[in-house]
Amino acid sequence: MAVDCNEDQHLQSAWLTTIAEELQKAQLDNDVIFARKPCIYKVPRYLRDADKKSYTPSVVSIGPYHFQNRHLHPMERHKWRAFYQTLNRHNHDFKLYLDAIKDLEAKARGSYEGEINLNSNEFVKMMVLDGCFILELFRGVKDGFDTLGYSEGDPVFSICGSLDFIRRDMIKLENQIPLFILDAFIAIQSPGYDTHYLAKMAISFFAPLIPTDEPVDKGADFTHLDPQSHHCLHLFRDNLVSKGLIVTKPAKKLWKRRLSTNVVGKPTTQVTYCVSQLREGGVRFRKGETDKFWDIKYKNSILEIPRILIHDGTKSIFRNLVAFEECHPKCSNEITAYLVFMNNLIDSAEDVTFLRYKGIIEHWLGNDNDVADLFNGLCQEIVADLNCSYLSGLTNEINKCRDNRWSTWKADFRHKYFRNPWALISAIAAVVLLLITVLQAFYGLLSYYKPTS
Repeated sequence: MAVDCNEDQHLQSAWLTTIAEELQKAQLDNDVIFARKPCIYKVPRYLRDADKKSYTPSVVSIGPYHFQNRHLHPMERHKWRAFYQTLNRHNHDFKLYLDAIKDLEAKARGSYEGEINLNSNEFVKMMVLDGCFILELFRGVKDGFDTLGYSEGDPVFSICGSLDFIRRDMIKLENQIPLFILDAFIAIQSPGYDTHYLAKMAISFFAPLIPTDEPVDKGADFTHLDPQSHHCLHLFRDNLVSKGLIVTKPAKKLWKRRLSTNVVGKPTTQVTYCVSQLREGGVRFRKGETDKFWDIKYKNSILEIPRILIHDGTKSIFRNLVAFEECHPKCSNEITAYLVFMNNLIDSAEDVTFLRYKGIIEHWLGNDNDVADLFNGLCQEIVADLNCSYLSGLTNEINKCRDNRWSTWKADFRHKYFRNPWALISAIAAVVLLLITVLQAFYGLLSYYKPTS
């Protein structure tokens, strides 16, 4: 009987432990619901299906969405190396970092869209490893990886390693962790640090991805950046569009999701002509004076567009920026508006060739047709309404100029008769024939009324 009694007590204890664990999970779930302010999203399927590669990390997983992807597991060992180097350099106990994230767990989970299928220990460990990994990369680019204790030619923590691929992965929407995780670690490592210290390091790290040649000034003022930027992609976007750009209605969405191919949105204010047609209509193009690629101006039939650099990573960068603008309800869509504008301007490789000739586009792709395909494909699943965008007044003026009856007639005539040498020769021959016919008729009438004696 004593044995049965002990067994009953053991079962009762195990049952009570199970209840306690479930209540602990319920408490965490409750905390997460209260703390839920999602800012890191899953890319919508209708966007992902158009180009899965642009949204999927190739070498490193950051955050929970791609945590289980087997092809990204080799980088986990390097995350442990980063954590070890961090602890060794600062002489810290690893529990300090675990405890800091434990306090932020509910808030961190609430930053992600949907449920995260990781238990508390797994989630906290992932945040610690990813956070230390990112900070080591930021500090390495800022101060030099050798000063952090990494060997020259390190496969990850060096300029000549896989840094370019890692950098591109870290700018993908599904591959993010909240910036307050990084702030917590900086507070541990450097108490009393500058508020913009993290932003400065991040912008310097992502500088090679900026689609201009604008150098990053280490002494630049970073106060224009939103201190509420949620993650690296958000911070990168803020740095692109916040430099003097005035948005009249920043919280208003300027897009509509395309639910089917038959959906017709309300009329939108967009440039309805490509570069070739605008040129034929009398619009002239000029390279903009600034390095801010979105800083487009139009005056006196001159369309001024700043230079943009296109490379093999540009498509992925813009796709993820557009996806974030589409998913985040408090985010306006300057990047989307810019891309829709350029997509409408570029109809063929001929348009790209002209813009490249004018210095507006520089690219490292195979040919001009690849650039045209890039812009034409970026906004495939987006129906943008530019009526309230920063480009709306400009596009109205361009369309008015091109829609002018005299300009339209000239453009149609040029488009029809001057696109190739044979058409030009035919047009000239027709004009000459018309003149000869008119002259013959004139002299025929003249001879009839005033015959020669």
